[in-house]
Amino acid sequence: NNSRSIISRGGCVMDFALEVRGLHKTYKEFELKDISLQLPKGCVLGLIGENGAGKSTLINAVLGLVDSEYESLKVLGQEFAGNEKKIKEEIAVIFDKTCYDLAMTPLFIGKILSNVYSNWDMEKYHNYLERFELPKKKKLKEFSKGMKMKLEFAAALSHDPKLIILDEATSGLDPVFRDEILDILREYTEDEEHTILISSHITSDLDKISDYIAFLHEGRLLFVKTYDEIQENYGVLNCGQRIFDALDREDIEAYRKEAYGYRVLVKNKQEIRKVFSDLEIEAATIEDVMLYCVKGEKVA
Repeated sequence: NNSRSIISRGGCVMDFALEVRGLHKTYKEFELKDISLQLPKGCVLGLIGENGAGKSTLINAVLGLVDSEYESLKVLGQEFAGNEKKIKEEIAVIFDKTCYDLAMTPLFIGKILSNVYSNWDMEKYHNYLERFELPKKKKLKEFSKGMKMKLEFAAALSHDPKLIILDEATSGLDPVFRDEILDILREYTEDEEHTILISSHITSDLDKISDYIAFLHEGRLLFVKTYDEIQENYGVLNCGQRIFDALDREDIEAYRKEAYGYRVLVKNKQEIRKVFSDLEIEAATIEDVMLYCVKGEKVA
């Protein structure tokens, strides 16, 4: 793909914040194989897949936290090899638990980070601490898991990272704060300069903010599609044997046999509606696509 060829949700043509080509990582009983994807700048990519699919392995490989083999790995337009220190200055990573010493206070963490990041904005950091209702002088060991995660977000958002990578970072948050964070992240990418890669098993979060969805299954990348493409083409229908037999096999992604018929994930719902005008086809969520592709039956 030409690096100016992908159009974001806002309609602007984008460069890539992340380009991975031919990435491999082999463990004794697991292999991440031939992963290639491109994440346009200014967009949100949702990374989905069941536990053990390789999401965290991929993120760790992209960050250089585990050794991997690849043909090419570019972050923010720069080859990762040889530019790691400069790149890490411009990215923020939030895992599902805090990386800070539990004896530290938010106040002390702010002082440390002000010496780590040249773009550190102490005023912004304190504003986030107040917005998230985090006590500045209390030690992290007294924080709940949700409070620790709020601190991670406050720190990540306070040095103007061009790329934020989240690995199950929203899973420990209550629904109200999770919704607030999703709004902040969505706003963060609206200037087309900031990009987000978010891995989450809470697929409804990805439905809210993703421009693209990358689907990992058993160490393989099944697809990278725009969210709009999934909404436009995928659907779930209930039908009996007669309709099921009449469906074009090419249109069926996967199906589940139930007591009174079939539930079918289709990938060409607009064309199906032209043929079966009375057939009710539900919109498919990200969770539907994942469940049917992993657990559903494939047509022969």
